[in-house]
Amino acid sequence: MVRIKFLGAAQTVTGSKFHLSYNELDILIDCGMFQGLKELRELNWQPLEVDIPSVKYVLLTHGHLDHTGYLPRLLKQGFKGKILGTAPTLAITEIILRDSAKIHEEEAEKANKESYSRHHPALPFYTLEEAEEIISRFSSVPLDQWQDLGHEVKVKYTHNGHILGATYITVNAGGKDFLFSGDIGRPDDLLLRDPVIPQWADYLFLESTYGDRQHPDEDVESLLVDLVQKTIRDGGILLIPSFAVERLQLLMFILWRLYQNNRIPGIPIFIDSPMGSDVLNVFREYPAWHKLSNPDFKAMCKHMTVVSSYRDTWNTIDDPRPKIVIAGSGMLTGGRILTYLTKKLEKNNTTILLVGYQAEGTRGRKLLEGEKELKIYGKFYQVEASIVHLESLSAHADQGELISWLKDIRNIPEQVFLIHGEMNAMQGFKEKIESAYGWSVRIPELYESVTLW
Repeated sequence: MVRIKFLGAAQTVTGSKFHLSYNELDILIDCGMFQGLKELRELNWQPLEVDIPSVKYVLLTHGHLDHTGYLPRLLKQGFKGKILGTAPTLAITEIILRDSAKIHEEEAEKANKESYSRHHPALPFYTLEEAEEIISRFSSVPLDQWQDLGHEVKVKYTHNGHILGATYITVNAGGKDFLFSGDIGRPDDLLLRDPVIPQWADYLFLESTYGDRQHPDEDVESLLVDLVQKTIRDGGILLIPSFAVERLQLLMFILWRLYQNNRIPGIPIFIDSPMGSDVLNVFREYPAWHKLSNPDFKAMCKHMTVVSSYRDTWNTIDDPRPKIVIAGSGMLTGGRILTYLTKKLEKNNTTILLVGYQAEGTRGRKLLEGEKELKIYGKFYQVEASIVHLESLSAHADQGELISWLKDIRNIPEQVFLIHGEMNAMQGFKEKIESAYGWSVRIPELYESVTLW
């Protein structure tokens, strides 16, 4: 029997973690942090409800924090196994874990210094030393080749768009295919190749972030042109909170192309994301994984100013010129963007452009829902900035694209489990799949355990 326990991304978007046990082999598929709502974030501090010392492998679909950010916490629970992913995924995960550890340490230090935490002392979620130790357990795997894990279990990684290195993972246990979708990318992406559509799944674990909606048909370039013109006219700043992986590089490419085509002037563009800067090096190292030519990549990077130090962040804030700043993080949960907000959120010549999914409970979602003040580092700031939302740059497939991703599956899956979505999205997507394909679809609960086959 195969046993699956849903340790995250069950009736919520974040914290992807799935425990699979078969024939004395225990593995985790993804190992992400919960983000957003306080009650979810507090779950990060709880030990996982499985025997971690018995886990031999962690299989990573891709490098995003909500799929990898819990990895160092496994050490405290006795993990001694290997972590498998594609080479770009592991490179990105290294960057994310080191950056995240540094932020955890800095925020704990700041909370202790300014006494705004209810914990005394405030502790980092994990340290840089713990991040380095877990990174030492990384081992890369090729695409489209079965990897034998022993105990009659093998796994295969298949390209899935979304971000550099992202895959879906098929676990074959006892002759049955258990397909974990990870996050599914979009067709016709400007930077990445189209996702490979699966052809077989006995059991399917399917993301549903945008399961109840279609991305709008937006003219992204024209909207950006209008916002740049407004920023110049107002003498202000266009702040773009961005995920450091793929989204930031996509924004850079679009803005550079607009400049090349004389649609925007040479307005200063600052990239203030140490992690995003490091990810640019991953793009440079793995050209086969994206569409950018080397000359275009070099020209794009040369056109923009990469902010390296925190001192330069303050210099950028003090720079009186109209400007564009792209900074992490994408949902305003941490990172350099928060420093900009403390100085620019209360200015009416500031525009904040939200370009990705905003999970429940995040500052980004609060801005979308019209909140008039945000709490940052223990203080409240009034929202005087203009808030603009651009949905069509999402790296997640929408409902129609998800349904299309399923179209070549030749068999009838014995069960589809919807994961990685908010409840409304999953309910709508469940009905859509049942209507389109007649498959059996379930929405598992957090910490639910199921026995299959």
